[in-house]
This record gives sequence, structure tokens and C-alpha cells, in this order.
Amino acid sequence: MIAIPSVIEQVVNNDLCTGCGLCTNFCKSSALKMDWNDSGFLVPTLIGDCDEEGSCISVCPFNPFPKDEVKTENEIAEGLFEEDSLTKFDKKIGKFRNTYAGFSKEHRSTGSSGGLATYVSEQLMEGQIVDHVLNVQEQDGKFEYVICSEKEKLKSSSKTRYFPVTMETVFAQIRELDGKVAIVGIPCFIKGVRLAQEQDQVLAEKIVFTIGIICGGVKSKFFTEYLSQKAGVATPDIDRVDYRIKDINSTAGDYSFGSKAKNSPDFQTIKMRTVGDMWGTGLFKANACDFCDDVSAELADISLGDAWIRPYVNDGGGTNVIVTRSAIADRIIRDGIEKGKLVIDEIEQSEFVRSQKGSYTHRQDCLPYRIENSGLKNIPPKREHKKTLSPEVKIIQRLRRKTRQKSLDVWREVMNAEKFDKEMKSSLKLLRTITKFNHYKRGALERVKRMF
Repeated sequence: MIAIPSVIEQVVNNDLCTGCGLCTNFCKSSALKMDWNDSGFLVPTLIGDCDEEGSCISVCPFNPFPKDEVKTENEIAEGLFEEDSLTKFDKKIGKFRNTYAGFSKEHRSTGSSGGLATYVSEQLMEGQIVDHVLNVQEQDGKFEYVICSEKEKLKSSSKTRYFPVTMETVFAQIRELDGKVAIVGIPCFIKGVRLAQEQDQVLAEKIVFTIGIICGGVKSKFFTEYLSQKAGVATPDIDRVDYRIKDINSTAGDYSFGSKAKNSPDFQTIKMRTVGDMWGTGLFKANACDFCDDVSAELADISLGDAWIRPYVNDGGGTNVIVTRSAIADRIIRDGIEKGKLVIDEIEQSEFVRSQKGSYTHRQDCLPYRIENSGLKNIPPKREHKKTLSPEVKIIQRLRRKTRQKSLDVWREVMNAEKFDKEMKSSLKLLRTITKFNHYKRGALERVKRMF
């Protein structure tokens, strides 16, 4: 009988994998390889004999039975960043130094938001803090992690990628690289990196900086196929895609998706607002994302996201919200301000939280309810989040879970945008109706409170 690796038995088979790929590098029997599952996600698959040693799951961000010293993000963060008079703590943000909002003058036009990820990466290389940056780039029509050792190549990674990627191949090369490394990743990927550093001293010394990208959830490759068809490009013909085409004369949220067909010179585009809410509904989202409570990439030296608050949300050019956690990260931002390379405002930590209000509500406030009603075994330990939910919010949570799963099942069956919309119409209408009622009720209650 073939032994099943721990990460497959306890994580993949529990539908809690986000595809970081670190387990493949820590499998001492080389029994794992990342591959596509039937829901359009990258997951580890068995390719050889497993020695059942269990090292694969030790670096998994969704390990259901972690050691006490890495039990949650709180424990991992202990000792990770400098502790001095500038260190602060917020229950929602974690350990941090400062919170900002702004953009890079040079990189804003080519970035999805304010271009800060590219700017910070460049400063790390220019300042000889790192020699290599691991980030996601488009290679021959595919998105994948690459090792970038030249500053000039950083700009090609400046766009948002809502497509499954894995660190499987590049992470295996880090030990052989000459010099220091920075890694750009979403919260669960950064957590995996930190767990890997706990296991391997070479990685702890080589990886000296992490850039966390605030994430709304990992999307299946079905998401890209659906949007491309809506834009007029058939799935087999997809050559390149652009998930965030800005309209600088409009608002930050009024952006387009673009898809370019093979042998075609131009992108076919569609305004994202015309396809409805692709985030709050949970369409095409990985199941694991409903059991993650790290909104702000708490384990990264610097975290970057979209500034979904006024006045920034009214600027179609794009603006980042920024959380600095290490002294190096904060120095990069402040030096950029002093040199006139960055247009930055310091904002209150409460404003940062407000900029990601929807994520905090869903991923933290509603997490205990989802766990209680998930029916899943062995969910990783989570921090305590106490929030009394109204009946309609509970209904919304259940509907989102059903809609998420239905979207994957329907696309797998039809693989046609028109048929998909028809099959999903009633489910989305019900979810939209309850959500609108909840917003109306909440707004009415807030108005009453202000009266008294």
C-alpha cells in the first residue's frame, strides 16, 4: 500500500491548499509535484514513494497541527521584526511601525495600484540589501514565479495577477543563489516562507526581506477563462491577459479586464463592473481562503494593497495602502518621501483597517461562524475573533460558501461564459438581494445611532 504524504492527506484532501508549493521542496522523498486539479488550482500531487516523515506539512500555511511556536501568525511574528519604541501592535494589523497611503511617481502608471511593489523591489536592489527578487511575471502567456536578478526586469512584474501560481521551482533554487533574496507574495505564501525559514537556517539567512500583497482570495484559472470569454476571447486562443487596466479619468474601482488572442495585436477589454461582484460573492475562489484570517500579510516586512477609502478611491491613477513592519521597510518609504520619489500620506491605523473593511468583516468577524458550519476536519488553529452576527449576515455567509463551490462546479461542466451566467443567475440574485438588505439595515441603524 502506497503511503499518502501528510500534506495531501490533511490539507489537499481537506480542500485547504492554496498552491504555494513549498511542501514539494521539503518532501525528503521527492514524492510531490505541483499540478492542476479539476477545479483549476495548483496543488501537490503524488509522484513517488512517501517515507511518511511528514516534513512536507511542516511548511504548509494550512497545517492543521502546527508546533506551538508557529501556531498562528501571532506566534510566528514574535521575534521576526525589531522591537523598539517605534513598534506598535494592532489586533487586526499585527505588529507594525507605520501605516501610509500613496504612490510611486515613476511606477504608478505601470502598476495595478500605486506602483509601490516595484519601487520597493528596486530600492532593495539599488541599496544592495538584496541581490535577487522572487516575484510573479508573465512568461510566454503564463504566469509564474521567476528569479529577477536585474533591476530592469522588475517592471514586467508590476501588475496584479489573479491566476494560480506556485513557488515550487524557484524556491528550490534559493539555496544555490549567490546573495540575498527578497520574496513578493500573498499572505499565505509569505507564511509558508516564514515556516520554511524556521526549518532551514540557510533560508533564514538568505531571505532577508518579504513584500506582502494584500489578497482578496486566490482565484481558480477558471476566473481568467471566464473573463476572457466575456471580453470576446475563446479559452484556447488566450495569449495574454491584463487584470487591471486603469481608467485615469474615472475612479480606482472603475477598471477593465483585458485579454489578447493569439495572432491579434490588441487586447479585448471589458469593464469589471459589468460582470458584477467577483469578490464579495466568492466566485472561483479557493476554499482555503475562507479559513484565512490574515488580511494584511502580517508576516511581511512591508504590506501593500489598494486604498479603498476616500479620497484615494476617487483617483483612477491608483493608490497603495502601506504597512511597514521592519526598520528597513520604513526607511525605504521615508527616504522615498524625502527624495520626492513617492507621494505619500501618513494615515491612522484605523484608516488602514477601514480601507480593507470588507476583508476584515468577512475573514475575521465571520470566520468563527464559517468554521462552525464548514463540516471540514482539521482546520488550522485560528486566533480568537469575537463578533455577534445578525441573521442576515449568517445567511450571506452560507450563500457565499454555496456560490463559491457552485461557480467551480458549473464552469467545470459548461466552460462557457453565457451558459455559466445563466446557471449562476438565481444564486447570485439571491445573494445580492440579501446583501443589499443587510447594507440597508446596517446603514439605517448607524443613522439612528447618530441621532442620539
